[in-house]
Formats: sequence, structure tokens, C-alpha cells
Amino acid sequence: MTTFLIIVLLVLMALVVVSLVRGIVAFLKSTKIDLESGEQTDASDMQLLQNKAMFARIKYQALAIVVVALIVAIAN
Repeated sequence: MTTFLIIVLLVLMALVVVSLVRGIVAFLKSTKIDLESGEQTDASDMQLLQNKAMFARIKYQALAIVVVALIVAIAN
């Protein structure tokens, strides 16, 4: 069971990194678009993508914490 949870934890850690990188790329693209177009008052598609990626990162981190808590509980 512990081996399975460690594999799940590694997958979640990879998903955290992927969603973080996607969020940063979307942030950089939205910043570049904002600088080129001037002022913008509403959220662009890139900013919405950035929000989705960062929310996904938070979900994956929370799940990883739950898995770590399960590993610790099983180890005791």
C-alpha cells in the first residue's frame, strides 16, 4: 500500500510542476500581450488560462498533502 501511495505522490508532484510551468507561461504571454496592446480592463484568455493552471496546481498540492498524511498514518 505504501508503494502505491508513493507512486501516487510522485504523479501528483509531477502534475504540480506541469501546472506551475503552464501557469507561468500563460502569465508571461498575458504580460507580453498587455504590454503590446496597452491598457486592458477585462480578463484575457491567457489570464483565464493562468487562473485555471494555478488553481489546478493548488488542487494537486492539496492532494499531495493528503497522500503524505496517509503515508505517515500508515507508517505509524
